[in-house]
Amino acid sequence: MNVYLDESGDLGFSFDKPYRNGGSSRYLTITILLVPKAISHLPKRIVKDIYKKIGKKTNGEIKSTELTKENLILIANKTVHFLTKHPEIKIISITTNKQNVENHIRNDPNKLYNYMIGLILPPKIKNNARITFIPDKRSIKVESGNSLTDYLRIKLLFEYNSGTIIDSTPLESHTSLNLVYTDWLSHIIWKHFEDGETDVFSILRPMVELSHLFF
Repeated sequence: MNVYLDESGDLGFSFDKPYRNGGSSRYLTITILLVPKAISHLPKRIVKDIYKKIGKKTNGEIKSTELTKENLILIANKTVHFLTKHPEIKIISITTNKQNVENHIRNDPNKLYNYMIGLILPPKIKNNARITFIPDKRSIKVESGNSLTDYLRIKLLFEYNSGTIIDSTPLESHTSLNLVYTDWLSHIIWKHFEDGETDVFSILRPMVELSHLFF
């Protein structure tokens, strides 16, 4: 199993100013794409289709913020069609309303990031002998306490009695089309909460196992 992870939003807690105008995002979304290794090449086709439509070579990177609403609707529709044919590929996601996060957690937001991933990922990988964990290398750094990978290993062992081996392979997102795709998915979900963009999210929603925290 290959496990791709990316997030949208930030871990700041400055709410005295509007987001994008000196303030922090109000929501943080973490999205994970789980793909059996044998078919890990398949999600890339959606990215290649979008790159071709936009007219960009795949050795570059189109960040989610560069995509138009038309692009995002196309991605959502392609995802529904694709996952209907390949239900063994899963999208899981968790969104936190950061405005409701207590002050003692805000002092070490990396623990919040750990906790969010720890809530949704271990149950999905606990029965796998081995997984390759591929987060975006430029993602939020987890510097407090145990590393994210060690944290997940501990949860798997003590909470799920699972000996799943995690091979952590962080990549720059521009080197992995599946990470680009995960970034796009995360952006669609996050934008629903942050900006109230429901049109695109409503298309994608049936394909996502969605969790909320501090709502």
